[in-house]
Amino acid sequence: MDVQSWLLTSAERENPHTRIDEVRDDGTAWSCGNTVRAIVHGRPYFAELHERISALGRGDHLYFADWQGDPDQQLTDDPASTLSNTLVAAAKRGVDVRGLLWRSHWHRLGFSAHRHRYLGEEIGEAGGECLRDMRVRTRGAHHQKFVVIRHRDDPARDVAYVGGIDLCHGRRDDHDHRGDQQAVELAKAYGPTPAWHDVQVAIQGPAVHDVETTFRERWEDSTPLTLNPGRILSSLLHREDLSPDPLGVQAPAPQPRIDGHDIVQVVRTFPVIYPKTFDFAPDGERSVMLSNTKAIANADRLVYVEDQYLWSEDVGKHFASALRDNPELRLVVVLPMVPDREGAMAEVPQLYGRSLAMRTILEAGGDRVAVFGLCNEAGLPIYVHSKTCVIDHRWASVGSDNLNQRSWTSDSEIACVVVDERGDLDDPAPADSFPRVLLRTLVAEHLGCEPDDVPEDPHELFDAMVACADALDEWYAGGAPDRLTGIRGLLHGHRPHRVAPVPRSVAARIPGHRKRRERVAADAEANVRRSTGSAVRPPGRLRRLAPPELSDAQLRWAPRLYETLFDPDGRPRPGEGI
Repeated sequence: MDVQSWLLTSAERENPHTRIDEVRDDGTAWSCGNTVRAIVHGRPYFAELHERISALGRGDHLYFADWQGDPDQQLTDDPASTLSNTLVAAAKRGVDVRGLLWRSHWHRLGFSAHRHRYLGEEIGEAGGECLRDMRVRTRGAHHQKFVVIRHRDDPARDVAYVGGIDLCHGRRDDHDHRGDQQAVELAKAYGPTPAWHDVQVAIQGPAVHDVETTFRERWEDSTPLTLNPGRILSSLLHREDLSPDPLGVQAPAPQPRIDGHDIVQVVRTFPVIYPKTFDFAPDGERSVMLSNTKAIANADRLVYVEDQYLWSEDVGKHFASALRDNPELRLVVVLPMVPDREGAMAEVPQLYGRSLAMRTILEAGGDRVAVFGLCNEAGLPIYVHSKTCVIDHRWASVGSDNLNQRSWTSDSEIACVVVDERGDLDDPAPADSFPRVLLRTLVAEHLGCEPDDVPEDPHELFDAMVACADALDEWYAGGAPDRLTGIRGLLHGHRPHRVAPVPRSVAARIPGHRKRRERVAADAEANVRRSTGSAVRPPGRLRRLAPPELSDAQLRWAPRLYETLFDPDGRPRPGEGI
């Protein structure tokens, strides 16, 4: 099997207006000779980014795009190493600093529009340029998260970072999963400093040019940054920069690296927007979805997924078809244990979307499918924000895209697909191939073992993860899954719906709903340990998740809210825009 069986051709990208593939004169839509390295968690990523940016000098280039960027987010333990200080210092040294941040919705709704304006003002005063971009569909967002660093005199050092890690609060966590002290507010079950699991990749080689082209296409597009009269007036009142300055001529792609054996394809999502759409994607681009669909059709023994949102029946069918076609295939999915927001209006629609996907998948795969959440040593859930997929040790994708209609059709997204070019793709992948190393690294953390101890056989790996989760669930009280969340057993600080009401004697001693839930969970865990005689927590962080079950009353309103707000379909409808 050759690489074209796994990757999209330029025609299969279905966007003839983009120039991302023009740098190659052989018609291919990917580059060879790259090295790709995974950076798991925000703390090591931010530290590396700070070091790289601090080493830049006059004539070097730094381009970044993000869903959210907080000016005061520390990149290291040094309080002075904030995102704003780091970028401003680079601009003052003569680095060409350019940024595109989603303008976002009104900040009083919990979004970051005002912080993005402040960051843009600070970078602009230092000689760079950071703009707020609202060229999105209604209820849509710019969700791409990438950084491109290019060196004027040494292109061998050029690097691009692509993945799920935003340059903002809450992301600077590490392997221990105690959270970022500059915390982001999530559902109370996650605690005051939510633990955060995420993945970014560092790319060196010719593919850096493709990531840079994605930035340049957005920056140089003729569509105004916003066409909303109210936002235009606000920008004028704040004297905000709405006109991107020219970037200059793009440097040639870096040469293939001597040790580079990674084939890299950059795929994106861009919606059709109105009243004026993108010059480089007038009909949109959905190569993220097309790439995933093509790759999953080749799956043989194992598909491993980490995702923030596994939603929609279409996503379920995406995996269900492969499971039906191949009875040897196993599917592992790692998700957040509970939604990021509390309250019925936020929680229930998300669980409805998850239920649509999970039920479709489980109907096709049965016990060949395992869906997990993660919890840290304190029993608190870990928020899974990574957007990662590995297929049969041969194909891997890391990006900003989630498994839902929003990421496949409505928001702007970017992902890096990696295939090792050594050997035939039907043969076992080399032990040091990127997909294989990435899978070992992630699974080792979840199992609580060393990477070398992760089973190489895909089915043995599947069984090991199931056994780990079953043991941990039993330690946390086991039992039937909670109907709404699908969690089996207790979470510290989170009371599943099936737990009996709190005795009045307990409730009288503990004021407040949150503290009452924590006391119930703590008492239940202590009782289990006493009854089993086991006070030693089993290793690992995996917990099993079952499909959420909504009540008839919830099913009367949740689908509508889910489809309109949480997971909109960005594909144009007949007559739209006319």
